[in-house]
Amino acid sequence: MKEDLSVFKTLNDINVNEHTEKKKNLTYLSWAWAWKSVKDKFHDASYYIFKDENNKPYVYDENLGYMCFTSVTINEETLEMWLPVMDGANKAMKKESYTYSTRYGDKEVQAASMFDINKTIMRCLVKNLAMFGLGIYIYSGEDLPTDEEGNKIVKKAWITEEQMAALRKPENKKHIQSYLDKCKVRPEQKEELKKLL
Repeated sequence: MKEDLSVFKTLNDINVNEHTEKKKNLTYLSWAWAWKSVKDKFHDASYYIFKDENNKPYVYDENLGYMCFTSVTINEETLEMWLPVMDGANKAMKKESYTYSTRYGDKEVQAASMFDINKTIMRCLVKNLAMFGLGIYIYSGEDLPTDEEGNKIVKKAWITEEQMAALRKPENKKHIQSYLDKCKVRPEQKEELKKLL
């Protein structure tokens, strides 16, 4: 009889890369796709958005800003998560806009809106789902999941004509093998690159 996989193993084995979006140096996973993926595997999964005594889906501190909280329950295990409301530069958003100094000059952080709070709640939910394994590698500074042996699961991209032109230059000979290992190469490209080695 086949042993059931753990929740973490089941969700961690899902490659989420095709459902992410990069913004600046951060990777975001679509909350709708993430929730669907969890519900496809675990029909009893549920989530909760924490609200304060006034039914607001956040807590606020004058000095620190806004914080949102979620919890997810799968197979009777509940995990909680939290996430501050941040702007595009990952600065805490508050009720009023404020400025801070950088070596490039002063920067302004806009006041938070309900749109910012809603985005944070859904990002918090995705982060919460990562605690169960779904896309957790995004948060560990990696960009690829691994298989059972710990090898990265790589979807190879096709080598471009621009890359081929660069590899034809003698000073780039040392990079050819790396491209052969990491990229999809058409037969005629492979033959040409092998001759350049």
